[in-house]
Amino acid sequence: MDYLKELEGKSVHDCYHQHQIKMSKMASPIFVPGPVIVGAGPSGLAAAACLKQKGIPSLVLERAQCLASMWQFKTYDRLRLHLPKQFCQLPLMPFPKNLPSYPTKQQFLAYLKAYADHFDIKPVFSQTVVSAEFDHVCHHWRVKTQGVLKKEDTAEYVCQWLIVATGECAEEVVPQIEGMGEFEGQIVHTCKYKSGNKFCGKNVLVVGCGNSGMEVCLDLCNHNARPSLVVRDTVHILPQQMLGKSTFGLSMFLLKWFPIRFVDQFLLLMSHLMLGDTDQFGLRRPKLGPLELKNLYGKTPVLDVGTLTQIKNGKIKVCRGIKRLARNAVEFVDGKVENFDAIILATGYKSNVPSWLKGSDMFSEKDGFPRKPFPNGWKGENGLYAVGFTKRGLLGASIDAKRIAEDIEHSWKAEATHVLEFPCPLA
Repeated sequence: MDYLKELEGKSVHDCYHQHQIKMSKMASPIFVPGPVIVGAGPSGLAAAACLKQKGIPSLVLERAQCLASMWQFKTYDRLRLHLPKQFCQLPLMPFPKNLPSYPTKQQFLAYLKAYADHFDIKPVFSQTVVSAEFDHVCHHWRVKTQGVLKKEDTAEYVCQWLIVATGECAEEVVPQIEGMGEFEGQIVHTCKYKSGNKFCGKNVLVVGCGNSGMEVCLDLCNHNARPSLVVRDTVHILPQQMLGKSTFGLSMFLLKWFPIRFVDQFLLLMSHLMLGDTDQFGLRRPKLGPLELKNLYGKTPVLDVGTLTQIKNGKIKVCRGIKRLARNAVEFVDGKVENFDAIILATGYKSNVPSWLKGSDMFSEKDGFPRKPFPNGWKGENGLYAVGFTKRGLLGASIDAKRIAEDIEHSWKAEATHVLEFPCPLA
């Protein structure tokens, strides 16, 4: 029975609410009575809050030194939420009424901090999860971490439930383009882009025509740079507002009454009336409507915040795909060659779950997303869950968080009376 006493001494209740956890290579496993949540972004916070409301403790592990590190360090200064705040608030706590409909990056970060404080969520920071695997002997998850600042600081957590909240944007995607090593200008991913101020007067090529690529182009224009935009594929561009309402909100309302293809036709008709024919500017629309495309493939339409106007007046050039790079020039697939001072890669992000989650079939090795599509991708086997992988933004993460908390609650009360009854020692 000695190991039971050791477990009690190392119970997560006694250690993870301290300001620091002192760990060593020989540290004994730390038993977590509730779920371990990997990731302290909006998804992880939402899951922790929903669990806390039901009286279920959790431990949040985060590789960065702060909440929502992606929002803190890898987003540009002018960023605002692309959807109205009522569609982006986390469960159980709405945005303050005095905030604008589209909160700024800093306002959103302040909201997340207030959210964590309100629910007394205190993650263990600077700990990278290097592996998580289900132990079929003990019937618990073993989650191993390594210190970011001190590699020798390692720990192992043992829990019955594991919630993956590392998100769709854990690692940036950097495409390999022929000649990248020869290009003498600056090449940066949008995760390192803050403002167009340093690009004033320069020719800048933005690769990627999603919401980020479009908005970075607009920011460059506002700082007197000369941006060009690479558009390889088809893309839906919609006004951010229609008929005095947000396009997203209007779409959600219409979907309650009409089939998705009817709503898509309405959106395309309104977009044509408000924005004109985007094809003539090199922005060809997909054959599938914007909502159907999002529903089937997770491809988000661009909500225009002014970029299209700058494309129409010639301040932003639209280019075809890149064939190769040279010392100070870019050759495009249509044969055109132009000089550029810098290239910004708005090429998106990817999940990193397959790199650390072992022995589970829940996530695809190909893209790191749950194999089951929304709305069924939130629950896996052996107490494994996913939050924030719906390709539906913060609204999808909130839906996941509520479902996970409700599911865990069913077994929590029964399991709580047997938290120390392991079929094998943890060490």
